[in-house]
Amino acid sequence: MTKAILEYKKLPHTPKPIKIYSKEFFPSIQIEKDDAKEQLQAVLKSKAKKGISQADLFRIMSTRRSTRNFDSSKIVEQWQVDKILAAADTAPTAGNFQGFEVFYIKNKEVKKRLVEAANKQPFVNAPVVLVFCMDPSRVKINFPPEILAKFSLQDATLAAAYSQLAASALGLSSIWIGMIDEEKVKEIIQTKLRPSSILCIGYPQKSRGPKSRRKLKDLVRVIE
Repeated sequence: MTKAILEYKKLPHTPKPIKIYSKEFFPSIQIEKDDAKEQLQAVLKSKAKKGISQADLFRIMSTRRSTRNFDSSKIVEQWQVDKILAAADTAPTAGNFQGFEVFYIKNKEVKKRLVEAANKQPFVNAPVVLVFCMDPSRVKINFPPEILAKFSLQDATLAAAYSQLAASALGLSSIWIGMIDEEKVKEIIQTKLRPSSILCIGYPQKSRGPKSRRKLKDLVRVIE
């Protein structure tokens, strides 16, 4: 038997790639009728002990910190993922056409392959991984293709930013990945859509305070 195995290993053969098929996402909060607006509101209002005040929103913005080390022992619950994805759905987009798509990566092998496609950044293999892709075909405005592509890039970027703030509001942390091999990512997640970013989310191993920022007087230029 051992001899037969060794002889077989000498034969030229090509390993077959594992096919990954995406499927429809269903939030844990369901409503009786198929109404996208009511479904979105139901998810956003679920599990909330109280509404987020204006002060809370600015606190979230000022204390948000990127995390490269996630605590794998702490589970991100499905209702939290629902809210993060619902937040992406609320982001402003060109003409409200929502020229983007989100791939929620649960498959462990796909996460490992995305690490390679993201310059071998290990934190891409996080508890929650979202790939934001541009979909200019959804932007039904009579403009040249390059303008529609720009709109969809802006749409996908805003959606990812809203998701990132939502994660912070839920006590989670995240890291935004922009250094990606777009063609590899497209091949891995089986899409023709161009990826704009990968958002990795989870509980941080250690909480850290915000880093220093530029002074507003150095950041802003006033034209009177």
